[in-house]
Amino acid sequence: ANKVEVVTRSFRDGEADKKSWKWMSEGGSFTIEEAPNEEFFGEQSGTKIMLHLKEEAQEYLDSGKLSDLLKKYSEFITFPIELWNEKVQYDQVVDESAPPPAEGEKPKMKSVPRSVYEWETMNKMKPIWLRNPDVVNESEYSEFYKTTFKAFDEPLTTTHFKVEGQIEFRALVFIPSTMPFELTRDMFSEGGRAMRLYVKRVFINDKFEDLIPRWLTFARGVVDSEDLPLNVGREILQKSRTLKIIRKRVVRKVLDTIDELRENDPAKYDQFWSSYGKYFKVGLVEDLDYKDELKRFVRFWSSKSGDNQTSIPEYISRMKEGQDKIYFVTGEGKKAAEISPAMEKMRQKGYEVLYMVDPLDEICSQSIVDFEGKKLVDINKAGLDLEKSEEEKKEMEELEKDFEPVATWLKKQLGERVQKVQISDRLVDSPATLVQGEWGMSPMMQRYMKSQTTSSASDSAFAIGSRNQAILEINPQHAVIKQLKNAMETAPESESTEDMVMMVYETAALIGGYTIEDPGDFAKRVTKLMESVGDGVGGSMDAEVVSQ
Repeated sequence: ANKVEVVTRSFRDGEADKKSWKWMSEGGSFTIEEAPNEEFFGEQSGTKIMLHLKEEAQEYLDSGKLSDLLKKYSEFITFPIELWNEKVQYDQVVDESAPPPAEGEKPKMKSVPRSVYEWETMNKMKPIWLRNPDVVNESEYSEFYKTTFKAFDEPLTTTHFKVEGQIEFRALVFIPSTMPFELTRDMFSEGGRAMRLYVKRVFINDKFEDLIPRWLTFARGVVDSEDLPLNVGREILQKSRTLKIIRKRVVRKVLDTIDELRENDPAKYDQFWSSYGKYFKVGLVEDLDYKDELKRFVRFWSSKSGDNQTSIPEYISRMKEGQDKIYFVTGEGKKAAEISPAMEKMRQKGYEVLYMVDPLDEICSQSIVDFEGKKLVDINKAGLDLEKSEEEKKEMEELEKDFEPVATWLKKQLGERVQKVQISDRLVDSPATLVQGEWGMSPMMQRYMKSQTTSSASDSAFAIGSRNQAILEINPQHAVIKQLKNAMETAPESESTEDMVMMVYETAALIGGYTIEDPGDFAKRVTKLMESVGDGVGGSMDAEVVSQ
């Protein structure tokens, strides 16, 4: 506005109080004068503010614009806010252009529009969060949720509480039963945030990041503070101790509600986890304040959970007696994790293994580290220590001594493809497997990290670096490795021995989820192997039958 006028008259009955006064300013200075002829919309007293708008602010003369602003910022103010609004009414009048009616018939009518101005109440919604939770029923919560957040689903959970004492605020938080549309393409889209901050029922902001952590972006709700100032800004909020306390209490209450859902309604909790589980895993990785809290909630597939996922506390409840580690394996999908060669020994010993089936799971495992004193261990990493009897230890020492030359020779044959070759105690049915060093990345994580790079030079450097971390472990009790030992001793330089070495390495790489360097060469070796088997079959078919 370039000019503001304020006219006011007291509600008191005294002679001096019955006068009306006008304050007026165009900026910089102001005047006050008596205004005896001012009307107050039919009232005997009150205050009237008139804004003379600048040309560029003419949009605020539009009743539709004013209506939108009032509904957004003052929807829940407890006293009524009315807007002098134009409405169209239709009157029925005789249609003069129509033919005259026959005797005994009524004349033809038509509708004629007529503009009517009247006061329309803008804030009809009641602030449901101000009521006691004990007297609000589910249908009222549902109606408020759908109306306020333009939702079509029912809320999965409702958290309604009041905090008094050091600070005072009320909160009402919903978890949608289906993923909000705004978050289906970008799980952290700013447009998907819908936690509304109010101060004394006046709307402040619904996109403020510090009200709830990023991993609760999917939550919808209202926080109404009695302590924050009405003219609060983003910078003030970021430094506000009150807001930090509000955030902490809201998160605590939401987690308690999810805990109750997990204990009392497993089916609904499964629905919650399938929709929002990834948010909790992200929170576990990036939010140090709630890291330990979120460990209880995260769920994974496991070798004994069947068609359901399992939490770490549930895993621990099923651990074998004497087991002091939580085992996991990585793989691109549940099936890939199940067929991992490292699973053979775990199945034999009866250990349950968690399946980390996408890069976020693996990053999550690095953040968890341990739970209740039990360390998370990747069974596809070097240094896996499984309990052995004295007899098993002695047998392993003899096998290592016997096959040490084979390991040394294989490393020489494979060169830079592997970091080293060693004797394995984790294999049962497979001849060999590729594992990573303690700080190495799984093939799934390697592909994910490579996809994040942009430079082809850095791609090739990354590929070489990650490949050199791989360790080839061989199973000395497998027939193929025994045959390879024999080939090393009898014909180490032959083409068939070289093919056998590469077949052992490449099959271990494929089943471990790695990408082989030259699929063409691998296909040729497989074809040659099939031809040799075919020749053997043909030879036996053509062999002379000797009568006895």
